[in-house]
Amino acid sequence: MSLRINDVVPDFTAETDQGMIQFHDWIGDNWAILFSHPKDFTPVCTTEFGVVAQLADEWGKRGTKVIGVSVDSAVDHKKWKSDIEGYASATAGFPIIADEGLKVSKLFDMLPAEAYLPDGRTPADSATVRSVFIIGPDKKLKLSMTYPMTVGRNFGEILRALDALQATSKHGIATPANWTVGEDVIIPPSVNDADAREKFGDFDAVLPYLRKTKIPS
Repeated sequence: MSLRINDVVPDFTAETDQGMIQFHDWIGDNWAILFSHPKDFTPVCTTEFGVVAQLADEWGKRGTKVIGVSVDSAVDHKKWKSDIEGYASATAGFPIIADEGLKVSKLFDMLPAEAYLPDGRTPADSATVRSVFIIGPDKKLKLSMTYPMTVGRNFGEILRALDALQATSKHGIATPANWTVGEDVIIPPSVNDADAREKFGDFDAVLPYLRKTKIPS
């Protein structure tokens, strides 16, 4: 199936290194990030999981649960976490889905329906399982990013995007390029000037269709 922004993400039951989960129940009323990897014990992915572990407090501040998915077993995940924690000097407290049957990878359109894991496989056989999905409390997909195996993900950007998504959801605004928390935001064109003044107060009309303002407190 194809998965687009504002689609409800698939619900599924899966084994993780921390036990079985029902995905929508696991999300609950939180924001969630699912980040996928083509194989355990690989160098780029180890650095990425390490950063996710180091950012545990940041996910918590944002009411966001994180979960990995890799197409290896839960037993392998537990062994791999030892490497991750040693590399990152941080506890990898998040679960990792054991997607040996590729169910989750296919549900999230990272692999075609006919994909399978051959004997003696390498990461190249599941190279497209390198995505990030940010999911809202309504279980809808808010943002997705896919990376090649050779490029490590920038989790600072993922945090920034999460901040922007949460701000736009809460305040009914948009954010400009490179926006970070504390900077001016954009009033959507669908809000006329009178309503904009009532809701936001003063604003700067940079262009007739580009109006900037302070984020509501």
